[in-house]
Amino acid sequence: MSGNVTSLFRSTAAHSPSMAALARESGETAGAGPVDFCIPCNPYFPTPAMFDEMAGRLRDIITYYPSSADTITAELCGLLQLPPQCVAMGNGSTELITWIDHLLVRESLAVPVPTFGRWTDQPMETGKRVDMFPLQESSGFTLDLARYAEFIRARGTRAVVICNPNNPDGGYQNKQALVQFMDAMADRDLVVIDESFLEFADAEAEPSVVQEAMLRPNVVVLRSLGKNFGLHGIRFGYLVANPALAGRVRSMLPKWNLNSFAEHVVFMLRDHGAEYAQSLHQVRRDRLEMSGQLAALPGLTVYPSQGNFLFVRLPVGAEGTVVRDRMLTEHRVLVRECGNKIGSSSRFLRLVVRPQPDVRRLVSGMEQVLYGAGRGAAVPEPAAGNGYSSGTAAVDRLMSETNGKGMRAVTAQNAPAAIGAAPAAAAVAAPAVGTGTPLPAAVPVAAAAATVGPVPMPVAAAAPPVSQPAPYENPAPAPQPAPYQGPVPVPQPAPYPQPVPAAAAVPAPAPAPVPVAAVPVAPMASPMAAYPPPTGPTPPGVPARGGLTAAQVRGTNGLESVQAAGRPGPQSWPNAAGMGQVG
Repeated sequence: MSGNVTSLFRSTAAHSPSMAALARESGETAGAGPVDFCIPCNPYFPTPAMFDEMAGRLRDIITYYPSSADTITAELCGLLQLPPQCVAMGNGSTELITWIDHLLVRESLAVPVPTFGRWTDQPMETGKRVDMFPLQESSGFTLDLARYAEFIRARGTRAVVICNPNNPDGGYQNKQALVQFMDAMADRDLVVIDESFLEFADAEAEPSVVQEAMLRPNVVVLRSLGKNFGLHGIRFGYLVANPALAGRVRSMLPKWNLNSFAEHVVFMLRDHGAEYAQSLHQVRRDRLEMSGQLAALPGLTVYPSQGNFLFVRLPVGAEGTVVRDRMLTEHRVLVRECGNKIGSSSRFLRLVVRPQPDVRRLVSGMEQVLYGAGRGAAVPEPAAGNGYSSGTAAVDRLMSETNGKGMRAVTAQNAPAAIGAAPAAAAVAAPAVGTGTPLPAAVPVAAAAATVGPVPMPVAAAAPPVSQPAPYENPAPAPQPAPYQGPVPVPQPAPYPQPVPAAAAVPAPAPAPVPVAAVPVAPMASPMAAYPPPTGPTPPGVPARGGLTAAQVRGTNGLESVQAAGRPGPQSWPNAAGMGQVG
């Protein structure tokens, strides 16, 4: 059973196998699976009475068509006090991520790593350039927004993502800082704030930026319902943006993209707001207690989290795949080993917050697996004949060498001969980007129209048609840019608070394969300001400007053995930001 079950983890890329797949492989009956510390959902909601109600109506729910998405969206918006024209509901947040990529991400996207895998894999699968901003273990995986903004401008990235809280580490950005960042990125095509886990946060009373997003022309907020309500199997989530952006996504969605289970749950919620708010309160209490119990294990590091999960670093000598497999087969506990997340390694686990009886079982199992008969001696490194690993060392090496730009030899082999490829550039050691300086000022939207790319749509504007690019003609090699010498600090009236240590070195941007005029993209006195951002869409099937496909980022197949380095709800229902605070 061990070999069959654990082999499932080797074929799931950046994600874990489903509970259904694990149950089938192990031959277990329904409800007899392991204690789940892997799938991050709310263990206290829906209530048993709500499950009983759904079970009693199962025949009707699965027999008949659901109402249209507009009807279900209108009910949800009545609960959250949001205008329906600013909301689009999807069959899970991943469906919305897919449409955001297809409709709103033009050529390149910046994302801190590690993070949710679809934010790196989805744009790479459609040939976009993904600029990965590595979060540093030395700073507790904290995202410095000032340095991230510098990185985005240095790379000329057109779309930007921030997950708040971030998955897998639970890192949190306060609302004021995020609004400042959004305004600094007013000249970008798109800013996405993924708030899939925000309702579990308690750092602020009103942490969501949905109200601010509706007033800005280029901001989308993504929110999950399955995670908050403990119902991953019911695929539903929603985005909030100005009417033009939300309407553009909504117009592409099928009329019945939401199923009858999703409709039934949404229409149940108005009567269960108090139970939902109490469930969030309990998860926050459990997170605090669970963090303390895990931190007491020798050599185990627990990072601060505002999600419903904890990111932990195993003791020296412990390898995550070994710990994961032994916890599952010896203790019937399923944990999330993070070696297949870009920017992480197999030394890290993500552990979902669960009730105390389950946590005691987790801690007991971890003690036996990590220390054996005596606390203090961690499990040895895996033997050479282990047969597989997460492949993280290869992934991280690839990211540090290319940072999403790709290997030109691989790109040249994969691209059609008529398109050509940029010449291989000599490796240039680049200093770290950023020093924690204030956020650079955004290019005014009016000025951005004179530089590059489409101006973000005004609230009432319709989506403009996208013109097709002229055929590529095998361009002459573009000149190699001079080595990047680091940005010059830009004066800013309000300094950005709390800088953190400098990030790891980021390679200088590669030259574009099509010569374009050098125009500044921001009023900053930096060598990078002279580099033009990419213009025009990339032809279908061609990696964008030397970008990588997901398969190239993760290696040939990821299996080789690599050593790891309108209707208001009740008074207790969440407010207009979708948040509920109790106690």
